[in-house]
Amino acid sequence: MVSGTFCGTSRGYGFVTVPGRETDIFVPAAYTGSAMDGDRVEVLVIPGGYGVRTEAHVQRVLSRAVETVVGTYRRKGVHGVVVCDNRKLPDLVIEKAARGGAQDGHKVSVKITDYGDDRHKPRGKVTEILGHINDPGSDLVTVIRAMGLPEEFPKDVMHEAAQMPETVTRACAEEELARGREDLRGLACVTIDGEDAKDLDDAITLEKDGEIWHLGVHIADVSHYVREGSALDLDARERGTSVYLINKVIPMLPQALSNGICSLNAGTDRLALSCLMDVDARGNVVSHRICESLIRVDRRMSYTSVQKILDGDEAEQREYEELLPLFFRMQDLALVLEARRGERGAIGFDFPESEIVLNSQGEPVSIDAYRRTQAHLLIEDFMLLANETVAEEYYWMEAPFVYRSHETPDMGKMKQLASFLGSFGYTLHVGGDEVHPKELQALLERMEGKPEEGLLNRMILRSLKKARYTTENLGHFGLSTRYYCHFTSPIRRYPDLQIHRIIKENLRGGLSEERQEHYREILPAVAVHASAMERRADEAEREVIKLKQVEYMQKRLGEHFAGVISGVSNRGLFVELPNTVEGMIPVELLSGDYFLCDAEGCRMVGERTGIVYAIGQRVEVSVLSVNKIERTITFALEKSRNVEG
Repeated sequence: MVSGTFCGTSRGYGFVTVPGRETDIFVPAAYTGSAMDGDRVEVLVIPGGYGVRTEAHVQRVLSRAVETVVGTYRRKGVHGVVVCDNRKLPDLVIEKAARGGAQDGHKVSVKITDYGDDRHKPRGKVTEILGHINDPGSDLVTVIRAMGLPEEFPKDVMHEAAQMPETVTRACAEEELARGREDLRGLACVTIDGEDAKDLDDAITLEKDGEIWHLGVHIADVSHYVREGSALDLDARERGTSVYLINKVIPMLPQALSNGICSLNAGTDRLALSCLMDVDARGNVVSHRICESLIRVDRRMSYTSVQKILDGDEAEQREYEELLPLFFRMQDLALVLEARRGERGAIGFDFPESEIVLNSQGEPVSIDAYRRTQAHLLIEDFMLLANETVAEEYYWMEAPFVYRSHETPDMGKMKQLASFLGSFGYTLHVGGDEVHPKELQALLERMEGKPEEGLLNRMILRSLKKARYTTENLGHFGLSTRYYCHFTSPIRRYPDLQIHRIIKENLRGGLSEERQEHYREILPAVAVHASAMERRADEAEREVIKLKQVEYMQKRLGEHFAGVISGVSNRGLFVELPNTVEGMIPVELLSGDYFLCDAEGCRMVGERTGIVYAIGQRVEVSVLSVNKIERTITFALEKSRNVEG
């Protein structure tokens, strides 16, 4: 008898993760009892004999992970059922008296009233109707409820936000300068963000003196307004991060701060925390200092405008003529910094993102692949440098801190990856107990432009560990750096706000042993919770993108598209379209032969004809059907071309 966490699947069976055990234990569907995904369970382990895998049978549930679910109500005789959006959870029976007015097709929130057992299905009660499955916008509400994302701010939080000043007054500026805050308003200063961004938390200044660049990364001083232990602080800590859902933002802080006094809006004085770095011709930071500052942004720039300027657009260059030298200095320094990171082996993934445009009703009207431009990379390069610089200083100070860690990958996964890559003709040298990021960087460069590039990039990424927040400096494998933290986004990430407090206390000489002990006590929980909230936000963002992709393709049934085979499984071929939408051709729709997936999972081969469908192969498909509940798109194969074709 052992206890662990039950991990359900959409097919009824599950696995139990037991602390200290390297592999999960399989639980057959007939022996899951009333366990649901995420529950802590006690199981009886049935050892496997020769050629038979070890099994576990659930004996009892120790604690429940799920109390409410979101799903689609379906009428079924006298009663109804709710098909849970999380397909790892079973359908819930809804008795007539418990349906709360729900009709067939309604998206609903349900409280579980009975978890069922081996003979009885779980039951629930509808607590909220979120809209109809076909209503534009209901999918967004559904994801928000399903993920438990907090939409409204509590009254005490809003009360504190209402007390915030709308501007940095002259009196406030003079008082802060008298306390030692540096006046940097004389420097040419810009923000560069997306056109729709409102929470502007970073600004740049850059000058050059001979071979030395003087780079200033100026970050909104959110900690000046959000004091430790306040209602604003406790709520922000619980949220952990802002969540971006295509056309909706669930902010970490109320708008009075995130879009108001904390946002580095052009033409206004703002309080900042600045990392001022002197960078040599090879991209090394030869000296730096961190200070509290008073800044004024001259122009609020968009990525689009800056990219036009760098591309030589004459109209755009005339519009921002006084800042042209600044932007071209930025371009020069960014190229140096990118070369430096490339030399040390930083891994550069560049996946196209889905750019989804919605109309006023929330319906997707276009989906395209969106890649970052050089203007995006400018800002990314400067933020990375500031994050590294701050992390290194506080590491050597041995102060309590929150680092952004990306640990060395598991060698077992690296060996599996090397075997998989070998089937495509790529070699990954896995020697001893580690692989250097430079090896993976070189691999990505060799794959660039090849049909299989997208798939193999994703396989490499999945083989790496996830980055997380830690109180111990574990280094950042992907960036190939020993020191890294998140310093640059305190409006939307709680760890950044947390380390700003530590930095400011240190600058003011107040980081006493007592305060250090205080931070040592609270930071481990902050790091773990922030990592969990980040994962929740990422999952919510992915779910909304999937839902909008399905909704978009629902209006294109029967239409033909060119695509590339992006994956192969026993169930069929996955095909990715140029606009990032992915669907599947079920194996039963591959006519003319009986097709089997090969051992490496790279291709489907016809048993009689020898016809091959391989990853990277170009195909033409038509949209056969979509399933909004399952979030799936089914394609039919119209025409295929060989990998070289």
